[in-house]
Amino acid sequence: MNDDNLSCSLESRKLIPIISEVSEMNAKKNAEKFMSSKEQKTPEGQAPEEIITEQHDDVEAVEPEVSAEQVDPRDEKIANLEAQLAEAQKREREVLLRAKADEDNLRRRTELDIEKAHKFALEKFVNELLPVIDSLDRALEVADKANPENAAMIEGIALALISLLDEVRMFGVAVIPDTDVPLHPNGHQAIALVESEDVGAGKVLGVMQKGYTLNGRTIRAAMVTVAKAKA
Repeated sequence: MNDDNLSCSLESRKLIPIISEVSEMNAKKNAEKFMSSKEQKTPEGQAPEEIITEQHDDVEAVEPEVSAEQVDPRDEKIANLEAQLAEAQKREREVLLRAKADEDNLRRRTELDIEKAHKFALEKFVNELLPVIDSLDRALEVADKANPENAAMIEGIALALISLLDEVRMFGVAVIPDTDVPLHPNGHQAIALVESEDVGAGKVLGVMQKGYTLNGRTIRAAMVTVAKAKA
């Protein structure tokens, strides 16, 4: 049981004696009023009409005294108990609302954690594939394309690389944009500044190693050179 549920239970227990005491005092008052009304008897030897007349004549004299006598000291205690009851009920409602809010927040956090787990479950596997992709990229870069004898090999490497990139792209993997784009702190790792007239200062000039993202999150930053203005 969490703290909010415990607090709610304690508040509910506090209400029980207050409710019982208010009910008991009200019951005693009602019983006394009932018994008092039954004890009022018609005096012997008087007609009901005479009694009514006498009571009517004495109303003004008796009424102030009766009103004073009707002030019951228990009324103040009942009012205090009812105020305590209302305050306790208010606190109980606040505890219930806080517990409901905490429950909703916990459910939302759990749903987000599950969503992230599903979205990035392949991150470790993709990181294992990146060296393979890098090797295919380097093989294409260093291959002697001028030699006709290497044409079939180069074509096979290119097809393998394209096929592998297509497969990982289906699972949310994307290549970080490389050249002539502004340097991004989350997507690029600058390793050198190089003077350039063709590329604006602060933009990526060359890529030493490609970077990749998984569902929009960088899993490996691209190692790049950055252009700077000539002195």
